[in-house]
Amino acid sequence: MTISPKSKQYIDQEEKYGAHNYHPLPVVLTRGKGCYVWDVDGKKYFDFLSAYSAVNQGHCHPKIVNALKDQAETLCLTSRAFYNDSLGPYEQYIHDYFGYDKVLPMNTGAEGVETALKLARKWGYLKKGIPENKAIIVACEGNFHGRTITIVSISTDPDARADYGPFTPGIEIIPYNNSDALSAIFQEKGDYIAGFLVEPIQGEAGVFVPDEGYLKECYELCKKHNVLFIADEVQTGIARTGKALCCDHEGIRPDIVILGKAISGGVLPVSAVLADDDIMLTIEPGQHGSTFGGFPLACKVATAALEVVKDENLAEKAEYLGNIFRQEIAGIKSPFIKEIRGKGLLNAIVIEPQNGKEAWDVCLKMAENGLLAKPTHGHIIRFAPPLIITEEELIEAIGIIANTLNSLE
Repeated sequence: MTISPKSKQYIDQEEKYGAHNYHPLPVVLTRGKGCYVWDVDGKKYFDFLSAYSAVNQGHCHPKIVNALKDQAETLCLTSRAFYNDSLGPYEQYIHDYFGYDKVLPMNTGAEGVETALKLARKWGYLKKGIPENKAIIVACEGNFHGRTITIVSISTDPDARADYGPFTPGIEIIPYNNSDALSAIFQEKGDYIAGFLVEPIQGEAGVFVPDEGYLKECYELCKKHNVLFIADEVQTGIARTGKALCCDHEGIRPDIVILGKAISGGVLPVSAVLADDDIMLTIEPGQHGSTFGGFPLACKVATAALEVVKDENLAEKAEYLGNIFRQEIAGIKSPFIKEIRGKGLLNAIVIEPQNGKEAWDVCLKMAENGLLAKPTHGHIIRFAPPLIITEEELIEAIGIIANTLNSLE
């Protein structure tokens, strides 16, 4: 892939002055609108990553941006040392939207996960009666919940864990998509288990969609053993998979829901943890918080972002367009395509290398052809366009994917 002198300048700048904790595609973006982004040389691309599903509502959605502008000129931050006139209405809006008694607002997805883990432990000690410092959180192999020390303690990815120990204790890891494994550990250690943390679809693992009924079986096991079912919906939530929450596909109501990314339409870092009073009110003043958590700017932006999801029927759109995407990709006769998987507009292709070309090479060629996506785990390409994409645009983008694969054979 040819890199222009203008792009190279920005890439070299990052390389020299920034930490080397990412390996981006060599594309330097300067503008976004809807499902498109433009680079510094004016080239236009379909965005099929959507900032890891943060911009479900599309880039720079005018309703969300206007909410940001209006509030930024009025009041940005108060901290939680005082009340403000934005947080209460936002909290009520979230309550009405998702049906949980309470919301605890934070900023990033990782903070949301940390909050959920702290809540589960608090509940375990105060409500379930787990002996002090004995609470266990169960999680799944192949997970991705964030980058904090405790969260990488939960990870099974060597890149996430290497040289970051010692790790947080009180964690048990079981296979994903295996309710028998969950049942077994509940039977063995259930009295000490406070929560089961799970992604309804493992996004970073390559859009690993579990068997139908898996989540419901796990939920019922949690009810049987008095364990909190904690759904990490940071990537799968906010209409991405064709429902408001991915767990809605199986008709279950998690005890704790973690939201992030698209809850702000990608305009600000906003996350939220939802739970009912019996769980949420175990945390009292001074025991958890965030200077920016629930700040006025975030409240207005997140409200507007959620209104867009509802007003524009983005969940229904994701369901409809996702079916088209998988059908059309299945019609591409390419030896590169080993497997297609997904739900709604969260999809992936498992790549079978051909002629020395791997997933990274496919993504470079797609970028040349005007579509941006990124490999995960080396051999899987995730495709997650903004949910506001039209059917016509989706078909055009699928044409780019097909032409790219055919040209590399």
